[in-house]
Amino acid sequence: MHLNKIMPDELVDERPAWLTRPAPDEKLLEKMKTLLEKGRLHTVCESADCPNVGQCFAEKTCTFMILGDTCTRNCRFCAVLHGQPMKVDAGEPYAVASTAEHLGLKHVVITSVTRDDLCDGGAAHFAATIRAVREALPHATVEVLIPDFQGDMAALEKVLEARPDVINHNTETVPRLYPLVRPQAKYQRTLQLLDRVWRSGTGIVSKSGLMMGLGENTDEVIAVLKDLRDVGCQMLTLGQYLRPSPNHLPIVEYIHPDTFRMLEEKAYQMGFCQATAGPLVRSSFHAAGCFHDVMTSRIT
Repeated sequence: MHLNKIMPDELVDERPAWLTRPAPDEKLLEKMKTLLEKGRLHTVCESADCPNVGQCFAEKTCTFMILGDTCTRNCRFCAVLHGQPMKVDAGEPYAVASTAEHLGLKHVVITSVTRDDLCDGGAAHFAATIRAVREALPHATVEVLIPDFQGDMAALEKVLEARPDVINHNTETVPRLYPLVRPQAKYQRTLQLLDRVWRSGTGIVSKSGLMMGLGENTDEVIAVLKDLRDVGCQMLTLGQYLRPSPNHLPIVEYIHPDTFRMLEEKAYQMGFCQATAGPLVRSSFHAAGCFHDVMTSRIT
């Protein structure tokens, strides 16, 4: 069953009303940008053109993006710069920790560009950042959204040993669309990474997410959710793909909120501890509250 019957030569252009967001407060945006610039820090909120950046910055929260602002991969959906990255900044973990402390964050979310040029994909830098945040904010929880480290399980172990509370690795799309959407990634590699987190015995919560509107169908999405549950994934996000520029993949469909609600309900029926689905949902959308929900469900 297809989400719709739109073919590639009938791609949609006009955004529906449910994707409209009020303009962000420029003063609040500038205040946050100034703070981040002091630490020479990047956020995926800005680099990936997240539609929720105004809301998050207004609430004095963000998703830190470490290892620079240039990705070694060129996924066809992503707005992050790609090319030759700069040298890793050894002071970045402490700058992230200091800024998180200044903001008074209780749940710190950290992601990165993909660094296939580094021997461990940047895993040691992730671990150093987690530890720096733990030292500055011992009572905060830490969530990391990591790349696949090209399937290097020894690199993943470095992150596991640093004991973040959540490890997120996004599936992004259904396996049929991987060659088109993220040609340098592998669907099975994503599942293997999440499976390793689940089987690590650390108690770290695993999380993943998908974009929709790239031409997938509902049966394919549900099959991915089943695969994610089979490797112990506990948290899920589903959101609408929004084209960053004419050079990126076109939108095949704007998914109706009712479809997102149906898939969220399906995810809970399949056993996910926490699922959030909606047109404007992103990987770190209300991350603190979502993690709190998982911890509450564990207690009850």
